[in-house]
Amino acid sequence: MPIKVTDLTEADIPAAIEIIQTAFAEDPYFKWVFDAENFNKQRNHDSLAVRCRWGINNAIFQVAKDISTTTEAGKEGNERVVGVSCWLPPQPPHMPETWYSWTQSWLLSWRQMLNNVWHFGRGGLRTNRYWIWKERQHEAQSQIWDDPKGYYFCNIVAVRPDCQGLGVGRKLFEAVTDRADQEGVKCYLESSRNVPNVQIYEKMGFEMRKEMECRDGRDVCMFLWRGRRRREVEGETGVLHQMANLRQLYCMKLDGWMYFVADRLDISLVS
Repeated sequence: MPIKVTDLTEADIPAAIEIIQTAFAEDPYFKWVFDAENFNKQRNHDSLAVRCRWGINNAIFQVAKDISTTTEAGKEGNERVVGVSCWLPPQPPHMPETWYSWTQSWLLSWRQMLNNVWHFGRGGLRTNRYWIWKERQHEAQSQIWDDPKGYYFCNIVAVRPDCQGLGVGRKLFEAVTDRADQEGVKCYLESSRNVPNVQIYEKMGFEMRKEMECRDGRDVCMFLWRGRRRREVEGETGVLHQMANLRQLYCMKLDGWMYFVADRLDISLVS
């Protein structure tokens, strides 16, 4: 399948939301943080729409399109959206937030609050669990994020079920990780599935490093640390050194599931 990765546009938002909702419907974290009996899919749709519109100008929000669906006239409007990703750009810790960024964050919160009013609530979101997760996430990032350049933070990657396993997710990842490698900036992600997600991320240079404890009654998150490693691969042109400035990966148990956070390895080619 020929794939093209482009920036999200207003016209792409309906397809992007459909893909995200479908991909995360059985996600362990999604099931943990939302009450299934009170879940409001339309409220969730409207929340994602607000997030997408915010992301067009404030994040790296991209879609993967199947260009084989383009008509002979070459009209882009006929290209099918088969995947979507959202990355937050690196924010050096020593740099204060800009007024523009603060204003955009405030507008995002305001629009989400309007959604709460319109839909008479948060659509089944268990707010206590959401804030438990946010607190643990903040603690984790405070421990991990020590690079003065900041980190590219992978917030969302989702692929249509009928297009999974065809390299769509890798294309979406590489659109940002290749840029990060050129800039010498680290990447960071979170995943609520062990199999097959962790194995897939490891193939792209991510390493599991740590588990995070997040407790709500019987739901517990455990910690795991892994050390620094160096791997050398002999090749015709030289030696490939994978220097693991290992960026931590967290596992969180959610009703028997593990919640993972990973960081990408530094890779350099020495001739």
